[in-house]
Amino acid sequence: MKRAVTPALIGAFLMSAALSASAATPEAKAAYKQATAAATATYKAARAQCDVITGNPKEVCVEEAKAARVRTVEEASAIYKNTLKAYTQSRQTIASANFDLDKAKCRALTGNDKDVCMQQAKSTLIAAQADARADKKAIEARTDARDDKRTAEYKVALEKCDAFAGAVKDTCVSAAKSQYGK
Repeated sequence: MKRAVTPALIGAFLMSAALSASAATPEAKAAYKQATAAATATYKAARAQCDVITGNPKEVCVEEAKAARVRTVEEASAIYKNTLKAYTQSRQTIASANFDLDKAKCRALTGNDKDVCMQQAKSTLIAAQADARADKKAIEARTDARDDKRTAEYKVALEKCDAFAGAVKDTCVSAAKSQYGK
């Protein structure tokens, strides 16, 4: 039931969101539309294959198709929006879709096995959502720390400029402002 996710991939995914806050480009919009169209087509094909199955295996098949579609659409949406909030929301929505899949798998079981399976599914959901929130907070903290460091370095550069006078001081201050984006 656990989903194997490479932490480095998630970190790179989230860091790219935190570091680049640019508006969506026409290429990004086209890629998003293409990804959603492909996800819909893949879902319909997978769903059609599920129609020949009956019972719980059919439910599992349908939930797998839905989870795959949700993953593709959410990842494309997060890349398109390119914000930390979008990446976090995407991860939480994917976790919910995986939870629905896990619940469908658990419905085939009975008794204590079913109870354990449902608890494991809920535990996996809570862990994935908590990881998404924690990663968001960690990235926000790193961003704040980076901004504080840049501000402190800028103040040091301005202090160094105080040793000069006239045009040299003006040049020094301009260089500090351009270097630290102030």
